[in-house]
Amino acid sequence: MVRISTKIRRLLTEEGLVTSEQIREASELGEDLIETLLDSGAIPESSLMEVMGRSAGVPPVDLRSITPDQIALDAISEEVCKERNVLPLMKNGDVLTVAVPDPYDVILFDDLKRMTRCHVRAVFAHGPMLRSAIDTLFDRGAAQVQEMMDEVGEENLDTGASEETEDIEASAADGAEEAPAVKLVNLILLRALKGKASDIHIEPGEKQVQVRFRLDGRLKEGIPAVSKSLLPAISSRLKILAKLDIAERNAPQDGKFQIRFEGRQIDFRLSILPVVGGEKSVIRILDAGSLALNLDAMGWEPESLADVKHAIAQPYGMMLVTGPTGSGKSTTLYSCVQAVATPEANVTTVEDPVEYRMDGINQVPVNPKRGMTFAGALRSILRQDPDIVLVGEIRDKETADIAVKAALTGHLVLSTLHTNDAASTITRLVDMGIDPFMVSSSLLLICAQRLGRRLCSHCRVPVEDPPREKLMAIGFQDKDFAELNLFTANGSGCPRCSGGYKGRFAVLETLPISPRICRMVVEGKPADEIKAQALEEGMLTLRRVGILNAIRGVTSVEEVLRITLDD
Repeated sequence: MVRISTKIRRLLTEEGLVTSEQIREASELGEDLIETLLDSGAIPESSLMEVMGRSAGVPPVDLRSITPDQIALDAISEEVCKERNVLPLMKNGDVLTVAVPDPYDVILFDDLKRMTRCHVRAVFAHGPMLRSAIDTLFDRGAAQVQEMMDEVGEENLDTGASEETEDIEASAADGAEEAPAVKLVNLILLRALKGKASDIHIEPGEKQVQVRFRLDGRLKEGIPAVSKSLLPAISSRLKILAKLDIAERNAPQDGKFQIRFEGRQIDFRLSILPVVGGEKSVIRILDAGSLALNLDAMGWEPESLADVKHAIAQPYGMMLVTGPTGSGKSTTLYSCVQAVATPEANVTTVEDPVEYRMDGINQVPVNPKRGMTFAGALRSILRQDPDIVLVGEIRDKETADIAVKAALTGHLVLSTLHTNDAASTITRLVDMGIDPFMVSSSLLLICAQRLGRRLCSHCRVPVEDPPREKLMAIGFQDKDFAELNLFTANGSGCPRCSGGYKGRFAVLETLPISPRICRMVVEGKPADEIKAQALEEGMLTLRRVGILNAIRGVTSVEEVLRITLDD
């Protein structure tokens, strides 16, 4: 119960605002006395403000029309404001004006003087008004989230839950927090889809839960932080959608679910990891509707595109795409498969997991718990008379060995590997235990890929007099300065973009395995010598491709330096 001093109780009866019986009945409810009397209409707010101000000799204030000064807010912490139900409004020198609910509370004034080392000037605001103002001021994010949640019901978002799933939801929704959590999860998914995010990160902090979206490769705030108390319900809701164990909170879990949005089916991959403070959830958004599977529309350099088309036109051999997670390797491989898939070809993939469904393609999901590993699946696939095989990732020697042998026995094999550039992929395969002769005989092409942010064409800023020496030092060539037309991002952005960038483009380095490079692989030459030979043969490195895009105004020099290493 919120404590109200005896003097205020007596004042309310002496002024004839309420009777002793009304005070007793309101007190028995165990709630804020003033709030109960105001809500019931027993006391008009204007009368309360007038009587308290006149009797206590302090001016009454309406906090709904006042914006506190930041200097004053810095004088008293958020915790103290919420605990003592006070709000600093203004600071003049060493005089601090503070709105208080009880102008007769001498102990409160002494505490505030000691904490702030200021003379405290009190103004009156009743308790409910103070709490509302404090919540609005310090919990702006929560208020914004609530407003957004209230609009979720109007959106076209269908989780496609089965009857079994709905029964689980009903049993899990007994707690009072479940309904807000359902709306909040819907809100997060909706805003991520509308913002064209690729990933959602839900991260527990000490007191709040942070929600961030990966937009154009960079993490940014998705919605304002929400209360930590909602985290268990949010995690449970996501687990229900992905049909995971909602009772398990101390072990990692992975799952997937689908949602229908704006008439199309969108896949989500969920990863839950126990961390300090609770469970962190990361959701990968797989929107097949936004996937471009046309090689000619990928935006690669003409030389790189020609290398890829030549490789996938071969009857057998292996093409590898390398790069970190989220660099677009899967999109490149799907585009290659789409280009070569014909009614006459048997195309089979083995993936972990199957990210996008493609008609006419046999797609096999990896399931280690049931013995379906990359190597095991690939071994079975080769008995299925395939023409083209896509292996989601080469992770170990066994998978690499089978893939290489498949490429040497009449199959076109497409796969990915985690290396920094194209040349180091060769040494990586040899380090995995594959014979150099088999590596050189099986490889057709190695591609290294990165995704760069595209400058917003509406607000990009021209670079005046770019320093020639610095540009030469990072890889620009003399011939580049003839048609140099550099732009940089407008840091504040515009309504069409985020921080001056909008969308991404692929930076592709292609290394065809020429006869000379074949001999170098067999001879065990290091990656730097192989790269030097490839450069002599005309290979465009990641840095060079990035620079060419900067010259054309597609991206900025800063972005090229961010995503590529020096040659």
